[in-house]
Order: sequence, then structure tokens, then C-alpha cells
Amino acid sequence: MTPSWRKPVGMLAILVLIGLWCVAAASLSGVVGGWHPLLQALFYLIAGIAWIWVLPLRRMLAWMETGTW
Repeated sequence: MTPSWRKPVGMLAILVLIGLWCVAAASLSGVVGGWHPLLQALFYLIAGIAWIWVLPLRRMLAWMETGTW
């Protein structure tokens, strides 16, 4: 059985997405930094869970394992 190319490509794509998230979070830090600390924590918690894990990564991990979206 030949190794799947999907896992290394998926891993690199995940790293790229995390890097993009870091750039986006850093670019918003001026705006979000003026908010109350609890509101900041809530923003980063919701945005991090929604963008990084729920939306693209769930599909990408499924694609890496099975080859289907």
C-alpha cells in the first residue's frame, strides 16, 4: 500500500491556516486591545474556535483521512 499524499499536504495546509490566523489576530490587536479584557478573551475564544477548528479544520481532517469532504 502506497502512502497517501493527503496527510503531508493537509499538515502543511493546517500550518498555513494557523499562520494566517496569527497574522489576522495580530492585525486586529489594535482594535481589540482597547476593549475590556473579558470581552477580548471572549472574542479570541469564539473567533479561534470558529475559524481554526470548526470551519476549515474539521473538513480538512476528514479529507486527510478519507479523501472526501
